[in-house]
Amino acid sequence: MHLGKSYKLSEFLIWTRRQIYGLLLWGSVPVVLYKMLGLTWLSVPLSVVVLLGTATSFIVGFKNVQTYNRAIEAQQIWTSILSASRRWGVIARDFPAEAEVSKELVYRHLAWLTALRYELRQPRVWESTDKPFNAEYQRFYSIPEREIGIQELLPLYLSAEETRQVLSSANKPMQVLSMQGAAISRLCGSGKISGSFYMELESTIRQLIDQQANAERLKNFPYPRQYATINTLFVRFFCLLFPFGLLQEFNKLNDSVTGFMQGNMVWLVIPFSVVVSWMYTSLEQVGESTENPFEGGANDVPISMLCRTVERELREMLGDAEMAPTSDRETDVVL
Repeated sequence: MHLGKSYKLSEFLIWTRRQIYGLLLWGSVPVVLYKMLGLTWLSVPLSVVVLLGTATSFIVGFKNVQTYNRAIEAQQIWTSILSASRRWGVIARDFPAEAEVSKELVYRHLAWLTALRYELRQPRVWESTDKPFNAEYQRFYSIPEREIGIQELLPLYLSAEETRQVLSSANKPMQVLSMQGAAISRLCGSGKISGSFYMELESTIRQLIDQQANAERLKNFPYPRQYATINTLFVRFFCLLFPFGLLQEFNKLNDSVTGFMQGNMVWLVIPFSVVVSWMYTSLEQVGESTENPFEGGANDVPISMLCRTVERELREMLGDAEMAPTSDRETDVVL
């Protein structure tokens, strides 16, 4: 997640430059045909373009609101996970009589956080991190899950047998929670924790299962494809027609100017069409880059950083300051 004050205009222009190049090229086509070849019939009534632009504005705004809501919901889910993790750490530290049991419960929870963030970073076909405008921006930040394999981290928290079970499971986070539930059941049966403490731990596990399901829902169910498709089509249709709708309007301005621009006002269609069309294409690109809050983009929820924060806090509760290995750049985004 971008943690600075704002993006610079230069960053934004570079990020959207491919759209700008395409708009410049397309905006020049109708002007050349109209001015140089005399194809004045190419002009489209501006009212038609305005109607299309209005419809496009509504659907682009609707998409951006929905993708923003997805990002906010993802933040809320991970805030709940952060809270539940701290609660688990306090209970696991204070309730068992043996320090080794406390450490086992905390470390298994760290294994769950690790498995969950790796699961959420798995690519999906509808995500946009591999698109050129996002892929090239990744040089400014790191995605730890793509630099260190999960098989290198799980042995730091789990036994060899538990690690093997988790790595062979289709749903690794759920497997860890299943082992955690079985572990506290054994502890209760052996008398190492009381029944009331067992219920507290079970309640927290249920909460973690719910939050994992919520995170998986956002990960595995994208913004509805029918709305995403119609949004893209509307934006493209508008950008294609917009310069044609400006031809006649700018040509009329020739009567009110003097000097070298008299008779050449139609050339201003190019910059003005590019600026207006760029606003629409940029909004679409922003919405597309916001709709998947766990894919590893610059605006995602910083789940790697949050997991490192939780691990540091839980280890401090246990009096263990040693951290698991990480990449050279620890946070999700360094700006």
